[in-house]
Amino acid sequence: MLNKRWVLKDDTNAELVEKLATSLKIEPTLARLLAQRGIASYSEARDYFRPSLDNLHDPFLLKDMDVAVKRILRAIEHEERILVYGDYDVDGTTAVALVYDFLKEFHSLIDYYIPDRYTEGYGISYQGIDYAKQSGVTLIIALDCGIKAHEQVAYAAGLGIDFIVVDHHRPDDKPLQAAAVVDPKQPDCPYPYKELSGCGLGFKLAQAFYQRQRLPFAKLEELLDLVVVSIAADVVPITGENRILAYHGLNRLNFHPRAGLESILFYSNIFRKTAPGKFTVFTREILINDLMFLIGPKINAAGRIQKGKKAVDLLVCKKMGETHELSLGINDNNTERRSLDTDITRQAMSLISKDPWLKTARCTVLYNPTWHKGVIGIVASRLIESHYRPTIILTESNGLITG
Repeated sequence: MLNKRWVLKDDTNAELVEKLATSLKIEPTLARLLAQRGIASYSEARDYFRPSLDNLHDPFLLKDMDVAVKRILRAIEHEERILVYGDYDVDGTTAVALVYDFLKEFHSLIDYYIPDRYTEGYGISYQGIDYAKQSGVTLIIALDCGIKAHEQVAYAAGLGIDFIVVDHHRPDDKPLQAAAVVDPKQPDCPYPYKELSGCGLGFKLAQAFYQRQRLPFAKLEELLDLVVVSIAADVVPITGENRILAYHGLNRLNFHPRAGLESILFYSNIFRKTAPGKFTVFTREILINDLMFLIGPKINAAGRIQKGKKAVDLLVCKKMGETHELSLGINDNNTERRSLDTDITRQAMSLISKDPWLKTARCTVLYNPTWHKGVIGIVASRLIESHYRPTIILTESNGLITG
C-alpha cells in the first residue's frame, strides 16, 4: 500500500484572508480558499464566481492568428477546397466539429478528416494528406495536432497544400513549414493564457474570424457546448479563460444542447422534459463530471473501437433522428470498449499476481500481442490505480509493438 501524507497549505496571507472575508461577507475558510487560488480582490472574486464572456482575451493576441484568418478568407474568396483535420480523441473530434460547423456557414467546399488509430496513428498522416490531394484540397486546418509534424507539413507543401496548424501541445525548436501556426505555447507567443484545449483554440479561431468580419459574437455561443466537453475530457485546468468557457459551455449544454450531445445523454438515461415555462430541460443538471465520465468516454470509444470520424458525424449532425442512430452506434462502441478494458485488465492483473518478480518490481511492463490497441492506455491507468508505479502496456499492431 502507498502511504499518503496530507500537507495542508497554511502560508496564506492572513491580512488578505481577512480583507476578502470582510469585502465579500463570507466565512474566513472560504476566503482562505479563494486566496489560495490567487484571488486578491472583490473584482477578481466577482469574475471567479460570475465568469463573463466579455473577459475573453482578444484572439489576435495569438501569434499567427491574423495570418490564419487571412488565409482562410482567401480560400473562401477563391473557392478553394478546405479540409479540417484533427485527432481521434475527444479534444480532436470536438475541435474538428467546431471549426467545420462555423466555417460551413460561409463556405460549402469544406470537409473533415480524422485519422484511423490503427492504420494511420496519432497526428498528421501521409494518408490524410494524400486524401486531401486526391480531393482537390489546397488548405488543411489541423486541430489538436501537427505542431511537430515537420515532414508531413513539408510533404503537403510539395503537393501545393497549405497547412494552418492550431495546436496546444508544446512545440520543438524547429520551425514548421506552415502558412500559420497558432499555439500559445510557442515561446514568442504573447497570448496571456496558455492552457486552452485544442477545441478551445478552435473556438479562438472562430472568434477571430467573426471579429475580422464584424459578425455578432452571440452566434459563437452555439459552439460552447463542444468547448466545455473538450475542457473536461482533456483535463485542462479550469482556470482563467477555460473557466469562462466551461461555465458558459455548461449553461449552453443544459439549456440549448446540439442534437448529437443530447442524443449521447439520452443513451446515458438523461432525458429532456418540458418545464413549466414551456422550455425543455434535462431530468437533472449536467455537471462537468458528466462530461468526463458519460459523454467523453463515448466520443472516445468511436476512435478506439471503430473510426473517430463517426464522432464528428454525430457532433455536426442537426437532425435528432439521425443523431440517435449515430449515437446508438457509438454507445455500442463504448459497451465493447468497456468489455475489452475489463477483460484485458483482469488478464494483466493475473500476470502480475502470478509472477513474484512483477509483484515487487519498481515498474510494470506487460506485453500481449492479442490485446486491443484502443484500450491498453486505459488498462495502464487501471494498473496504476492498483499498484501505484510507472506502467507500460504493449501490444502488436501492423507488425509493430506499440503501447
